[in-house]
Amino acid sequence: MTPFRPDAVLFDLDGTLLDSAPDFYRILNQLRHEQQLASLDYAQVRQQVSNGAAAMIQQAFGGLRNSSELDRLREQLLQHYQANPAQDSILFDGMTALLQTLEQAQIPWGIVTNKPERFCTPILQQLSLNDRCGVLICPDHVSCRKPDPEGLYKACSKLNSRPERSLYVGDHVRDIEAGRNAGMATAGALYGYLDETDQPEHWNADLLIEHPVELINWLRL
Repeated sequence: MTPFRPDAVLFDLDGTLLDSAPDFYRILNQLRHEQQLASLDYAQVRQQVSNGAAAMIQQAFGGLRNSSELDRLREQLLQHYQANPAQDSILFDGMTALLQTLEQAQIPWGIVTNKPERFCTPILQQLSLNDRCGVLICPDHVSCRKPDPEGLYKACSKLNSRPERSLYVGDHVRDIEAGRNAGMATAGALYGYLDETDQPEHWNADLLIEHPVELINWLRL
């Protein structure tokens, strides 16, 4: 795809805009220590963050066969996380520069995520992004999650942007599928939470980026 100046840029949250793995690493190991289990390796946790709480618990406590116990641990994880969802989380390196460049160019940006709003809102507040983010679309706001394009359509509508002239950035194949389903340009974030089974070269993204600032040149900003 030829580089272009978009109407808007939309981001996935975890693994794309926000490096939230440190918080999940802290909480999961706290739960494991309560079970007298050794700490997980950071890389193990990082690879599972985009797959959600259930996947992280399954990885951390896969030896448990009791589904009710796994459900209890998942609820504990979410309770701990909700108490302070951005204690250790930060924007990915280069993301601050990218967001500032978009704002200086008067290109609105927003977030479309599968993370519930009760976690997203305090994160944006703690990182001082709530007044800068043009739109936040969570599962609470749609009937179908990604890769369904409903959330992207809703975000574009709120930003008065045309999907075909907008860009969606994500670190998971469902993000790229959602963007393509919406008729948007798509960028795969290779710096995100990919694991050894991911094959981003087969996602059919319009471009793959190793660092957020690569978008500044591609978008001709």
